[in-house]
Amino acid sequence: MGNKILVVDDDPEISSLVQYTLESLGHEVKTCDNGREVMDVLRSYKPQLLVLDVMLPGIDGYSLATQISEDPELNTLPIVVLSALEPSRTMFQRFSQVAAFLTKPFNTDDLMEAVKSALAKKQ
Repeated sequence: MGNKILVVDDDPEISSLVQYTLESLGHEVKTCDNGREVMDVLRSYKPQLLVLDVMLPGIDGYSLATQISEDPELNTLPIVVLSALEPSRTMFQRFSQVAAFLTKPFNTDDLMEAVKSALAKKQ
């Protein structure tokens, strides 16, 4: 079995595409469609990677990345950020655990490469 990955995106089409792409690589994928549930799901599911959208209902991706970076149990979790907001890329550069930033629409090959790279760094 591959790695456990949590995908957080409020767009069901993007979530499905990311889930399908990562499952085709053999990963176990769980999805979440809002920011409010993410911290609880991270603790219960214990993924090896987080794929995170920026614009989310509840809590935005930047606030979640801040919470994760300040949490001793989660601050080494690699994050791949997906966003339609290219300007937000610079905001995420301060987080050491952000392994990649992909702008929507993204190429699934780029996503697979970002995920492989992020997981390789964690090993």
